[in-house]
Amino acid sequence: MTQDNPPADHVSVEEAESTSPNIEENLKSKSTWLRLVFMIVFALLANVAMFVTSIVVVLGFLWVLFTGETNQHLRQAGRGLSSYLYQIVRYLTYNTDDKPFPFGAEWPSSNEQESA
Repeated sequence: MTQDNPPADHVSVEEAESTSPNIEENLKSKSTWLRLVFMIVFALLANVAMFVTSIVVVLGFLWVLFTGETNQHLRQAGRGLSSYLYQIVRYLTYNTDDKPFPFGAEWPSSNEQESA
C-alpha cells in the first residue's frame, strides 16, 4: 500500500482525536457517576419487584386452583409490577432518562383497560 491509498481501516491520529469523545471529560462527569448510583439502586429495586412478582404469581395460581377464577386485585398488582419493571429496564438500558418510581415518575397505573 502506498501513502496515497491507506488501508480502509486506517485512521490518522488527527481524525481519531477529533471524532472520539474526550474520555477524561466522561470520567469526570458527575452526571454519569450519579446515573451509576441510580442504576445500582434501580437494579436492587428490580430484584425486590421480581420477588414480589413471584409472590403474586404463586398467590394467583393458588387462587385459581382453589376458586377456579382469577383474582382481579392480584391481576392489577401484577400489571403494575410488570409496568414498573419495564420502566426500570428502559432506564437501565439507556432507552430513557426518566427515572422510575420513587425518584421520578409515579407508580405505574394498574387500572388501565385490558383487552380480553
